[in-house]
Amino acid sequence: MTRLILTGWLIPDFTKSDFADLAVDFSFRFVWGPLPSPDELATYLGARTPDHGPGCHWSDFARGWGRSKNKSRRDLGLAEFCQHYETVELWFDTEPNAQLRLVWLLDYFRSHPETVARLKLRLVDLEMIGIDRLGKWQPPAIDVTERELATASAAWQAYRAATPEACFDLLGQDLSALPLLRPVLTDLLEELPSNSTGLGATEMRMLELIARGYSLTNALFHLRRLRQTRIFNEWEHGYLLDGLAHGPNPAVAGLDDKLRTIRREMLNDRLDAYHRSELSLTEFGKAIVAHKEDFSRHNPIDRWWGGTRLTNDRLWRLDPVLIAP
Repeated sequence: MTRLILTGWLIPDFTKSDFADLAVDFSFRFVWGPLPSPDELATYLGARTPDHGPGCHWSDFARGWGRSKNKSRRDLGLAEFCQHYETVELWFDTEPNAQLRLVWLLDYFRSHPETVARLKLRLVDLEMIGIDRLGKWQPPAIDVTERELATASAAWQAYRAATPEACFDLLGQDLSALPLLRPVLTDLLEELPSNSTGLGATEMRMLELIARGYSLTNALFHLRRLRQTRIFNEWEHGYLLDGLAHGPNPAVAGLDDKLRTIRREMLNDRLDAYHRSELSLTEFGKAIVAHKEDFSRHNPIDRWWGGTRLTNDRLWRLDPVLIAP
């Protein structure tokens, strides 16, 4: 059997000759910043053209080309390329961004029924980042049917929408075709600003931890069981912390002031600055933790939640129902 793996996390065993011919990684971050445009995503998944730059085509992130039977077809669009395999397995774990990649790809494949017949969805009910070897571990594989495709399309279109209303409404619908999706939607919605504090779950948890004496960024960024939120990566946590510390009325003191001017692509410099920081709450931050102040009433808000741009005058909130601006 010839097998192709589509995944959000590459495990070395995927590209062993006795497991799969090729493994393709999808590294889009859909949880931070504006979403790629439909044209950009279509170009990424389509056939390679002279206009494709490095890293702008799905095949640029595949492992196993050296021995792949289909190396000569690497410039095809993804759906057409998949038709040269008996089975195409989707391995996307419980991590929220991975589930967003999954619904994006399933929405794409819905327009390619000749490829859908080859798809198998692996129900990966853990985070693959901790797995070095597959061993005997084989998560259940199910056929991808119209039920899975329709659920994915509804979720992807809802997340892309200009307001979070459709995503919130999905929680009242049957999402059992994609059993890992509902917890992700819940966690994503909790990152909308609270009606009482104006902050999302990750921002509030960082303030709560600082209030309890966790003054170093390592705990805020990396101790996941302590943090209890799972949407953002290390750098995105840093950007949120920047906003909490560097606004007109900061909630956090002690963040290295050089972070105001260090460009985001200067990762080593930013990391050093985070490590130098020793954090504490301002009086305003303490009032937010006590739910006596609203961060958004004293500081600018401008960030993306899926296709929704959150600003001070267009601040969708959750408490626990969705509250329009």
